[in-house]
Amino acid sequence: MMMKKCYSGAILTAGIILTIMSGCQESSFENNHTIDKGKMVEETMIPSIHVDPEIDLSSEQTTSIIIEFKTKPAKVAVIEAEAKGIPLAIEEAKEKVEESHQTFQKELHELLDKNQVPYTVRHKYKTAFNGVSMELPANEIKRLAEFSSVISKISLNRKIKLDPPILPSEQL
Repeated sequence: MMMKKCYSGAILTAGIILTIMSGCQESSFENNHTIDKGKMVEETMIPSIHVDPEIDLSSEQTTSIIIEFKTKPAKVAVIEAEAKGIPLAIEEAKEKVEESHQTFQKELHELLDKNQVPYTVRHKYKTAFNGVSMELPANEIKRLAEFSSVISKISLNRKIKLDPPILPSEQL
């Protein structure tokens, strides 16, 4: 029983690391889901930022989203720089992560606070993922994406359930 938990935990950890290292490619998501063409048009209007096509950008309803920043988490940035032969100290990478969060806060103030748009930043992520989770009216997401210089991806904040892997001993 203990070995089974360790094995599945190791696979899950490896999967998360591979996802982070691969840049969170969304092609498999798009291939497995039907995408409304109207939502696809909305997505392509912000060419440098991927906006989840399941977000109804015309809705005034408060929506919980995850925002991924362009700046990679410090350890990931160091590994990627090393792979390219570029020296990058962990301290410098951590500073870039902090700067991305400060810039985003300034952008929120400029765009949302000054326009009295209600929003809540729920969590700030800096280690395995660089970004935030927040809630705001869905119809403000497009404007935020167009205004921000640090955002690379906006996704709905939803729970994902992974099925545990089938172990060779369970296949009998």
